[in-house]
Amino acid sequence: MQGRRLISLDVFRGLTVAGMVLVNNPGTWRAVYPPLRHAEWNGWTPTDLIFPFFLFIVGVAIPLALGPRLAAGEGRAYILAKIVRRSAIIFVLGLILHAVSSMDLATIRIPGVLQRIAVCYLVAALLFVTTSERTQVALAVLALVGYWAALTLVPVPGFGVGDLGKEGNLAAWIDRSLFGPHIWRIGRVYDPEGLLSTVPAIVTTLLGVFTGRWIRVARPAGATVRGLLYVGVVGIVFGLLWGRWFPINKSLWSSSYVVFTGGAALVALALLYWLIEIEDSRWWTPPFVALGVNALAVFFLSTLLAIMLARVRLSVAGGSMRPLQAVLFDTLFAPWGPATLASLAWALANVLLWLLVMWPFFRKGVRLGV
Repeated sequence: MQGRRLISLDVFRGLTVAGMVLVNNPGTWRAVYPPLRHAEWNGWTPTDLIFPFFLFIVGVAIPLALGPRLAAGEGRAYILAKIVRRSAIIFVLGLILHAVSSMDLATIRIPGVLQRIAVCYLVAALLFVTTSERTQVALAVLALVGYWAALTLVPVPGFGVGDLGKEGNLAAWIDRSLFGPHIWRIGRVYDPEGLLSTVPAIVTTLLGVFTGRWIRVARPAGATVRGLLYVGVVGIVFGLLWGRWFPINKSLWSSSYVVFTGGAALVALALLYWLIEIEDSRWWTPPFVALGVNALAVFFLSTLLAIMLARVRLSVAGGSMRPLQAVLFDTLFAPWGPATLASLAWALANVLLWLLVMWPFFRKGVRLGV
């Protein structure tokens, strides 16, 4: 694939960010269909595929965007400066969301989704620009095996060796020790986007980098799809097998989770590549491209809106104060069907809202990037 935009990747990104908005914005958390929830701890649901898919896509875009610039002789120092700048902006946007959600500086959360995206992009892009593919592969393997060894062999004070529970695992202990109260507010026990678990998340992004390199090489399109599909299936099987010793776990971002979700992402991309790039089935793609080319803006703005709807409170009958989101949901959606269906309808309305917001930008070719 040379010299043209990869529509299948934009669609994949759009589907993924639509999934993010969908699962993050139910009408009520008390009524959510099980596939739209994260696994309680070990294991996975379709929702647990969304974030690693996004990081994988970030990785795929790195060689597609930076490779031609390096080949054209663009200054490496300038490219590195752009990488650092973009990462810093994304990281700060994540902190802004946390500040809007809770202005208490004593407990404001430091890790987060956008923060993890920023760090993973920064490390993967710097490695792509400054090291060889062989070095990147070696570092990826070392990170996955080393993370497995660290969580299963390093003793945790007060918990011992090999505790992979929410509180007793090494990653959670490091987050509590380093960040104190500045971690995920639910329980303040661990952070699903914590420091140590970001190491295997970087590998998820590197898997995308390797995939982007594979796609860039001039070869028959059918061979590209077969390669993606074959490696993807192997990754799924190997991840499931590894999960018997190191459980698939999104919050820990376990090594088996990296391999499994990386394989699933490869299969998804292969199917989209075949359907869109080879079969030229594009009639259905514009809504997802519209979301995909402005994915970070959609995630940031949809999260900001959800926070504001939760923070703004209205007085209701009886004199109590309720969040604006709850009032709108109970008034406009809850009366029309079962609670879980109404909750899903609210989430789908959120996706539709952001499609409508992004559509004019898409039509005008405007990208709200950083």
